[in-house]
Amino acid sequence: MFGSIGVPELILIFVLALLLFGPRKLPDIGKSLGRAMGEFRRASNDLRRSLEEEVAAEELKATGRDMQAAAEELTQAVASGGAPPRGGEKDRDDSPGAKGSGVR
Repeated sequence: MFGSIGVPELILIFVLALLLFGPRKLPDIGKSLGRAMGEFRRASNDLRRSLEEEVAAEELKATGRDMQAAAEELTQAVASGGAPPRGGEKDRDDSPGAKGSGVR
């Protein structure tokens, strides 16, 4: 339940807290401790979410830079008179003995 703290240790902690703070203050201390733990949990979740958003934004920026570089490469290929690279298609067989070769 609490890692390496067993039932006898929890009872000892409860008895010490009861002796130190008394039965009237113990519920208030428990509420305060519960609120503090809730705030800590919310803050840690917010930090985790913020870090995940930063990582995602950085990945998006990197993708944008890659797309920009590919667009510039394509623009330079077209401007120099070369054919732009064709992704995902099979190359044509323009050899003299190939069927359908020649000018299209």
